[in-house]
Amino acid sequence: MISLEIINLIFIFILGTVIGSFLNVVIYRFNTGRTIGGRSKCMNCGYQLKWYDLVPIFSWIFNLGKCRKCRSKISWQYPLVELGTGIIFVSLFLKYLDLFAYPLVFNIFFIFNALIFSILIVIFVYDIRHKIIPNELSYTFAFLALAQTIVLLFFFDRPENFQLVNYLDLFAGAIFFIPFWALWFFSRGKWIGLGDGKLALGIGWSLGFVYGVSALVLAFWIGAIFGVLFLLIDRLKSRKENITMKTEIPFAPFLILGFLIEFFWRIDVVGLNLFF
Repeated sequence: MISLEIINLIFIFILGTVIGSFLNVVIYRFNTGRTIGGRSKCMNCGYQLKWYDLVPIFSWIFNLGKCRKCRSKISWQYPLVELGTGIIFVSLFLKYLDLFAYPLVFNIFFIFNALIFSILIVIFVYDIRHKIIPNELSYTFAFLALAQTIVLLFFFDRPENFQLVNYLDLFAGAIFFIPFWALWFFSRGKWIGLGDGKLALGIGWSLGFVYGVSALVLAFWIGAIFGVLFLLIDRLKSRKENITMKTEIPFAPFLILGFLIEFFWRIDVVGLNLFF
């Protein structure tokens, strides 16, 4: 007999894939003038998709990654975003499983962080496609993260009990934004985009100072490895000159990967916990 926990995991995964399908719509229609609520259709022939064309992951597999009518290829982005969102939702469920006996608290933590990760998934893919991070998404993430920090600090603790790390957590977003702004300002945008600094606001407030620093360090490590590879490949293919990280390599995906690692595993890669 299947346990209740397994049933819940299956339900959460399916919910995540459905949300992922919606996020694909947001990614493709954001800043295009099209409404989010319009019917989906093939971008090549205009065929209006039926309900059985919109089943997350499976419709793409059954149609062999092609439009049912014109057989034009459909991007791998669709099933990958749906699958990734489903996995993240399941991971969130497992992270807060100990709170499941307290439905109100569990739902608040799960829904709040599911919203944050949904925003980050859109930013992740949108930055890869367009090499720009929409301000609306970055600021929403930062606002939600700051609100979460304030609630956790002031409603679950008392200011008179604050230690240095608590104050650093409260101002972590602003602290992380400053070096990004400096890199952007002094390089005139050649080294890094200011949008990455705006994204760092939310990372700092969501993870706090110690693990926020670790997330940024991981992002630069991962970004450096992939960045060098991408730049070399791009040079060999197009032989462009004056290629910069800002114009050729979107950095937001690496920031989000660093955030994801720290959110779920809390790895203090710098060793700051020794001082706080």
